[in-house]
Amino acid sequence: MGLLSDAVRPRQQQQQLPVYQRPASPSKERYSDDDYDYSDEDEEESYHSSSRHSRSGYSSRSVSDTMSGSSGSRAALLQARRPKSTYSRSCFSRYRFRMPTKVTRYVLLFVLGTTLLFIFSLIRASQVENWKIENGKVPTRPAPPPAWEKFPFLERYYGGIRTLVPLNESEPEYPRENEPIPLGGPESQEGGDDDENEKRSEMQPGKRVAETIQKKAVPASTVWSDYANRSTEPGVKECFMDPRNQIQVPELRYYTGRPHGFPTHIGGSYELLGLPEDICFERYGRYGPYGFGYSSRRGGLGTGEHSENEGAELVWDSRPHVDFRDVDWADAQRRCLQSNAHRFKSVPTRKVGPQGFVNAVPESDKKQKRDEAAAATHEAATPTASAETVSKTAEEASATPSADSAPKKGRTAIVLRCWDEFLFREDDIANLRSMIMELSLGSGGRYDVHLLVQVKNDGAHPVWADQDAYNQRIRETIPKEFQGLVTLWTETQMLALYQGIHDKWTIGPDHSVHGSYRGLVMAMQHFAYMHPEYDYFWHWEMDVRYTGHYYDLLTKIESWAKEQPRKGLWERNARFYLPAAHGSWDDFKHLARVQTEMGTVSAENVWGNLHNLNEDESQPKRKGDKSVWGPARPADGNDWFEHEDDPTPPTTYESDKYQWGVGEEADYITLNPMFNPEGTTWNLRDDITGFNESHPLPPRRASIITTSRMSRRLLLAMHRATTFKKQFAFAEMWPATMALHHGLKAVFVPHPLFVDRKWPVEYLASTLNAGHNGATGGARASIYGAREHNLRGLSWFYNTGFAPNLYRRWLGLRVNNDGGDEFEKTEDKSKLQGATGGVGNMPGGEGRMCLPPMLLHPIKEVDLAVEAPPEQGEEAPESDPAA
Repeated sequence: MGLLSDAVRPRQQQQQLPVYQRPASPSKERYSDDDYDYSDEDEEESYHSSSRHSRSGYSSRSVSDTMSGSSGSRAALLQARRPKSTYSRSCFSRYRFRMPTKVTRYVLLFVLGTTLLFIFSLIRASQVENWKIENGKVPTRPAPPPAWEKFPFLERYYGGIRTLVPLNESEPEYPRENEPIPLGGPESQEGGDDDENEKRSEMQPGKRVAETIQKKAVPASTVWSDYANRSTEPGVKECFMDPRNQIQVPELRYYTGRPHGFPTHIGGSYELLGLPEDICFERYGRYGPYGFGYSSRRGGLGTGEHSENEGAELVWDSRPHVDFRDVDWADAQRRCLQSNAHRFKSVPTRKVGPQGFVNAVPESDKKQKRDEAAAATHEAATPTASAETVSKTAEEASATPSADSAPKKGRTAIVLRCWDEFLFREDDIANLRSMIMELSLGSGGRYDVHLLVQVKNDGAHPVWADQDAYNQRIRETIPKEFQGLVTLWTETQMLALYQGIHDKWTIGPDHSVHGSYRGLVMAMQHFAYMHPEYDYFWHWEMDVRYTGHYYDLLTKIESWAKEQPRKGLWERNARFYLPAAHGSWDDFKHLARVQTEMGTVSAENVWGNLHNLNEDESQPKRKGDKSVWGPARPADGNDWFEHEDDPTPPTTYESDKYQWGVGEEADYITLNPMFNPEGTTWNLRDDITGFNESHPLPPRRASIITTSRMSRRLLLAMHRATTFKKQFAFAEMWPATMALHHGLKAVFVPHPLFVDRKWPVEYLASTLNAGHNGATGGARASIYGAREHNLRGLSWFYNTGFAPNLYRRWLGLRVNNDGGDEFEKTEDKSKLQGATGGVGNMPGGEGRMCLPPMLLHPIKEVDLAVEAPPEQGEEAPESDPAA
């Protein structure tokens, strides 16, 4: 009946129909991984069969009733297994992605090759890195900024002459006792509550000084000859600049006091050396007498005419402008010595070659003067005179000491070193003129100024083969007024003189031991050998400036060095002297002695007190060092040379009462400490040759910056050791080392040093003297070497940035967008409202800067605004002959 008959069929009849029941849970073996005949197809078929029965319309109750039936009926309902085709098993087995053997082999080879390539790459990278480390080619991570860069700058260095006050009323900005130093500059003062900000503001000495500054009118300057404590040369006959003896040497002018708040020197001492501390010099008073501030048409430098110059006219009030266009400084120095020849020692007459500047008092001239004096005495005692007159004349002659019987002084050469391609700028010319007039003409011939000029390319300029070529090179490169002072030298000349030296090439193939960097002192050795008329030689550099009077500086340095006792001298020489941290000079002497004898705790000896199993406990431990007393010679006796006349101590170190050496002229005077390079990170510490290398390196000392005074005895000892023993060392180490080996007197002079930032004083002292036992050298923690960056803020070092910036600001130039003519003339009142200080926030309007006498180095390439040269045919105004 179809669908209708099924629909009306009774319920009971429907329940009696058999249904398919799925078997119980299969056994473990059926679903095991090892049953290869089982597949998902069987399970699929079972699922479809069950689905068909479910759709037939039977309920779950019917299924349960049916399951209670006989087992025969159940068995009849189970369907037979269908055989599975091979195609289904191969396509749907669990290993259907298995690759062929050939492909697997290629994959294996690729993996092995990649692994080997990776291993070889690592080996090669390791070799490359080792090579870079050995040759210093490894790029290092930038080091963090040093601690001193966080200290704030000092601003009152740049005060002007409108704020001058006496020294005792200056209220220096730095150093101050027990003053907390804010770190991080202005940024560190941001944030916090108002009370904290107010306290921080009160801690800023610059702000306190700025609030108390009172600007006044420009005071009158004073001529240098009126300064009571200046050095003078007794018995000097006045020297003139021209052959007619009409142009007098102009004088400097100074101001009394200092700009309000000007910082106090941190190192060295004015009082100790007797240098003027209560006065200051501005640019016109210092360089105005030498051509600064008036036109080249009048014989000046042609610079400084249009900057802030209120009160500068007093410089030329007593002595008008000098015309320097026709001045010959070599001739002026010779005439000055001839006028004062009676005051100095004579030298044996020798043939003077055509090369170089020579200025001496020969013995023949002295003999001629004695003969003339004897003839005059003989004429006075003529037979026409009475016996009483002859007797009276003889008594007066015997009572009056003759010129020859008076004690004679030795003379000193100031040797400035430069090269033939050096560009003489207006600042260099003014500085060189000041040295000649203040040292040579001002001392009556006691000092002579020389120019020791290196010819860089002697292949192109054969100065030794032809005298005309020698003179031509001087005319081409040296200003006319200084040409007579020049002595040329070349590296080839030094190689010919000092042959056979073993060169270690310490800093590469570009710097030989005979060159101007490592061997420049060779030229000084030969210069001293060729000039026996001098007892002492100042080796000066062209980039050194002094804001005071040169004669006053050098004579007081030499006098102080002469009075220093030898006991503890080398130990004091090895330390910076900071009065704010070390106290008086006597306190510093005692500190140096105690540190040397007892030792100090530092990074190098922090484990020194630990017990050593190999050390005899009965032997007392010595933590300190033995003081230098007499010559300190090399370990090998064969390295000693001409030591028979070396000075020896008259008594033991303990018995001496600081008497040996007092009144003895120093053979070596330096302006930086003489440190022991052994154990430091200074890259030239081992640049010494000619000694037995099977022994430890000989004892050495070094002083950075070659500006120093050397005696003729020391220079000849250096010259002969280099010539005959082939011994030599780096230029900054060789003089001090020879003085140490021969027991000569060497003195470090603690001249005033200034710093550009607010260093904590104790921290600065520990940084500068961080070497072995409180000295500057002898350990890896030494300030010389990797830690020299701490010296960049001082006024005296070879790479300082403070000295050139300060000097340029003093000349009226703009530096880092600060200073300049407008800053000196005009006050910017808007900067007074700023909460933070700093050099850039100074309001200005205080006039020209005024600096106390201080040494500055290095000062290079100072470019001043210069007027255009006069046109051809333009008449220049005549200079005043009364000058």
